[in-house]
Order: sequence, then C-alpha cells, then structure tokens
Amino acid sequence: MSTTPKKPKLRHLALVARDPEKLAEFYSGIFDMEIFHRDPDGSCFLSDGYFSLALIKHRLDGETPLGMNHFGFHVADTAETSAALVTAGAEEPAERFTNRPFAEYRAMDPEGNWFDLSAHGFGGPRPSGESDDDQ
Repeated sequence: MSTTPKKPKLRHLALVARDPEKLAEFYSGIFDMEIFHRDPDGSCFLSDGYFSLALIKHRLDGETPLGMNHFGFHVADTAETSAALVTAGAEEPAERFTNRPFAEYRAMDPEGNWFDLSAHGFGGPRPSGESDDDQ
C-alpha cells in the first residue's frame, strides 16, 4: 500500500511552547498521542497515527512568538506542488536545511503563514495496514 497521498493531506501542526515536555505529556495523556521524537533542545513530536504535532521549544530570541508556528501538507510531488504555488503568485518554496527529517520544503501563503511540504510524510506511528490513501 502506498503512503503517498493522491491529493495533498494536512498532516502536521507545529506549536511553539514554553514547556514542550509538559505539553507533550498533556496531549499524550489526554488524547493518547504517542511521543515519537524528542530534540536535544526539548522540542517534542507526537502523533495520533495520522497527524503529527510538533511542540517546539520557545527561545528568548524576541522573534518567535508562542503558539502556532506552521502546518504541513503531505503531497505526492513537491516539485509539482511548488510549481503550482509559483503559478498562483506565491514565492517558490525553499528547501528546509534542518536536521529534522520531517519536511523537505517551507512555503508561505499570501497572508504570510508558513507551511511545510513533504513527499515522504511527517513521521510518527501509523495505524497498521492504513495509509493516507485510506482517508
């Protein structure tokens, strides 16, 4: 079974948090999400099997506010999606240079909201025998 969706699927949300570990325990305890990755800086990544939730450690850099940071789409082809964005007047998505293996490109909508594009998905556990095509 393929894990690449036939049409783009919203599969990721990133929040900036003061205490990602405490927030991860909240979401895993109440909503039974699985913590599947922790960064050395304290950021935590959870999944319900379909959707990943990144809880990014807040830094006192004066530039990154608490709350929603970005969301992400699982797409069949990042080049095709990037071309469609440019045709629609958006800036060309930029390759993400990070040690996190969760998304290949970062883009911005017309209002300035960041979102990621990933052809390989956003990580985390998957329900057995299910793929994005099942939804």
